[in-house]
Amino acid sequence: MNFVFISPHFPHTYWQFCQRLSQNGVTVLAIADVPYEHLQPELKQSLTEYYRVGSLENYEEVYRGVAYFAYRHGRIDWIESNNEYWLEQDARLRTDFNVATGIQSSSISSIKEKKEMKKHYLESGIPTARQTLASNGIEAVSKFAAEVGYPIIAKPDVGVGASGTYKINSRAELADFYVKEPRANQYVVEEFITGEICSYDAVIDSKGEPLFEAMTVWPPSIMDIVNLKLDLSYYVDKEMPEPLRQLGRRTVKAFGVVSRFVHLEFFRLDSERPGLGDIGDFVALEVNMRPAGGYTPDMINYAHSADVYKVWADMVAFDELRTEEGKPYYCAFASRRDIYRYRHSHNEVRNRYSGQLMMCERMPELFSAAMGQQMYTVRLNTMDEVQEFIYYVHAKQ
Repeated sequence: MNFVFISPHFPHTYWQFCQRLSQNGVTVLAIADVPYEHLQPELKQSLTEYYRVGSLENYEEVYRGVAYFAYRHGRIDWIESNNEYWLEQDARLRTDFNVATGIQSSSISSIKEKKEMKKHYLESGIPTARQTLASNGIEAVSKFAAEVGYPIIAKPDVGVGASGTYKINSRAELADFYVKEPRANQYVVEEFITGEICSYDAVIDSKGEPLFEAMTVWPPSIMDIVNLKLDLSYYVDKEMPEPLRQLGRRTVKAFGVVSRFVHLEFFRLDSERPGLGDIGDFVALEVNMRPAGGYTPDMINYAHSADVYKVWADMVAFDELRTEEGKPYYCAFASRRDIYRYRHSHNEVRNRYSGQLMMCERMPELFSAAMGQQMYTVRLNTMDEVQEFIYYVHAKQ
């Protein structure tokens, strides 16, 4: 099996995807835009061959890299980055090289465009926030706001996280949005829903069945964390509520997901929402056809005493689960921003949680707006311990 992995050096833990593939006998061929000598030793050891491009943004360069590998090693069986940023390019490469093991260009819109996601939810009867298009004009959106109530949320039809998102509280703010946002016609507008964001993280086989499932609980508003420069915390739960499990599996079927690592986001309502559900019910937010961002795959491993890198690689190579989970834990993440002064020093945090600290790193600049500059990740036994840890890390002077 010939597997072309796009940008395997970022995030830096992604070398583990390549290593597990290599351990399964897969020929791992990598394309990236950094010098070979800058790759981590573990990544180098996992690669059969490496092709450097001047820029991964240059499709023709990346295309030539895949063509070179096909010439050298024969037919390409997989092309994948496991990275949201490259999903569209991955799909184009698969289509151009007739690689059937993944999303094609013809279907990429259903997982990249929020307006297309909404159609799949509605067709499958999965509860989701009501939506309209900003391109319908201010009068139509104002009418929509009168139906669902202010505030409303405007966000790019294609985009990840909170970047470029607006919370609109009145007709005046809506008018201001149309004046200030030059890409307004590329936005969708949705009713505002409050609650925790709970993700269904899973590795799906070629039949659309889950080989592994986990639940991650995120703060209610990443948008506020980015815009107001708040501290971030989130955690992987010990177990998953059955309603979320069933809704996650229904969503996988609704989008025709096969042979992928997925990160599907849902609101857990904190108040009754007519037409959507009661307190505690789950409502679909959006789909992401790749692993959760940052170091969340590692957190899932710590929480479930598992190896999702191997689960994924076994799906690719064998289309079956060949590992077992161990003892369950909570795995919690809390980060700090350099602009604040905290009550407890860096060394105090490390010493207090020395027996439970799984990761302690400076965050890459790309992640810092949402995730801060310094992160701590711990493995704990109870929810009380999780809350105590978050409070300890985030307490200010």
